[in-house]
Amino acid sequence: MYYYDYFEAVCDDVRKEIAESWADRFADFETLDELREALNDELWVCDHVTGNASGSYTFSQWEAEEYLMHNLDVLEEACEEFGADIGEEVKKGAESADVLIRCYLLGAAIDKVLPDFEEDFNAAREEARG
Repeated sequence: MYYYDYFEAVCDDVRKEIAESWADRFADFETLDELREALNDELWVCDHVTGNASGSYTFSQWEAEEYLMHNLDVLEEACEEFGADIGEEVKKGAESADVLIRCYLLGAAIDKVLPDFEEDFNAAREEARG
């Protein structure tokens, strides 16, 4: 049986995005908390992390439906967090529900992944100080 692990998937996307697009910007931030906040703000509307900019991460109704299989509990948690009605979210379609879950998990994914980059972050800050 296929089970899509949303949290691990979002963590993987966040990790990839930091490595590819943020590592060279570490020196621009004073603290990890400042970086965390910027990551949350920018990745919230990053299609290849949450899909929130366009309204779809998968660009495939079928794929989004597969991801949602066995993850309705996570959708329910996301709806509770955002004060959304699960019935209305389901009516919007699988792609919308998929994006909602990714946005819901984003902060926790950043919190899990960011420590992996702490050493590089500190090195970049030291180098910037000269």
